[in-house]
Amino acid sequence: MPTALVVYESMFGATRRAAFAMAEGLRPYLAASVVEVGEAPREIPDGVGLLVVGGPTHAFGLSRPETRAEAAKRAAAPVVSGGEGVREWLDELVVHEGRVGAAFGTRVLRRGVPGSAARGIAHRLRRRDVRLLTKPLELFVGNPEEGLLDGEEDRAREWAARLGASLASVAGAGR
Repeated sequence: MPTALVVYESMFGATRRAAFAMAEGLRPYLAASVVEVGEAPREIPDGVGLLVVGGPTHAFGLSRPETRAEAAKRAAAPVVSGGEGVREWLDELVVHEGRVGAAFGTRVLRRGVPGSAARGIAHRLRRRDVRLLTKPLELFVGNPEEGLLDGEEDRAREWAARLGASLASVAGAGR
């Protein structure tokens, strides 16, 4: 059975919740594990058939050390991802040929607020020659500290289930 690796960066926990929901959606089709970016491997292991990467939108895109420090100052509790972010991890990531993946991000649902961590992640995955199976998924929070809006965890689970089913059908057709 192919495996999936879901790597996430999260400040207040919303992106972590989304990552675990995605693993639930993938598990009927693939063995799926979830890892915080600070613990993620620098080289994607050979057994990983699907790489899913997500992070929060900060200042119109992927977080940077400065935006993570600012988020940590605002947090009532310690932040989930206190070290390196997805941006830095992806810039150093070693990916072997033929990998497929997907990108997701969390962002505030507010009109006129541009930017997307999901699109930035997708761009960096493509630069690493990861073939994206679908367009990036945007998940919404009320404000950064409040977490995912109602229904967003279900959307994450369903999106991942479609990814898993798609990958499983391609693998089944190749037999």
